[in-house]
Amino acid sequence: MANDKKTATVESEEVVNDQEQPVTETETMEETETVEEVEITAQEQKIAELEAKLEDKENRLLRLQADFDNFRRRVKLDQEAAQKYRAQNLVTDILPALDNFERALKVNSEDEKILSFLQGMEMVHRQLAEALKTEGLEAIEAVGQQFDPHLHQAVMQVEEGEGESNTVLEEFQKGYKLKDRVIRPSMVKVKQ
Repeated sequence: MANDKKTATVESEEVVNDQEQPVTETETMEETETVEEVEITAQEQKIAELEAKLEDKENRLLRLQADFDNFRRRVKLDQEAAQKYRAQNLVTDILPALDNFERALKVNSEDEKILSFLQGMEMVHRQLAEALKTEGLEAIEAVGQQFDPHLHQAVMQVEEGEGESNTVLEEFQKGYKLKDRVIRPSMVKVKQ
């Protein structure tokens, strides 16, 4: 009987042990699943962080590329403008000499020597004007035109005279444009 009790106790312990073991395995499986879920969640968070960083870097790269393209375009426009108006300072310095040539050519004389001299001056003036024209210099039309403050500088206003109001009656000094830029406005008399 004592053996029977021992056997029954051993069998009960085995049954209890057998019952406890599956519970432990289930708990272990649940813990493993929880650990795996935590690891997956952590990995998803890490992936989300990395994706956010990648998106930020891509945005910065796009902005830098756009800034560089804008810089390149500005430099190109500046170079084109510099090339287009490279002669502006020279032309501006030469304009007073051109004006003096035109005033000198208005001299009237009967003397052959003076006429010959004026003819030579006229040839030099024509060559100079042609050279400046090839650089893009052109005279601003003034007499008979509507007054334009961008092209004309009114130094005198009169009420009498032919033409409509706000019309240029007389030009005192020629104005010039280099390509599309006014480098000196015409000095004019305007009818009110």
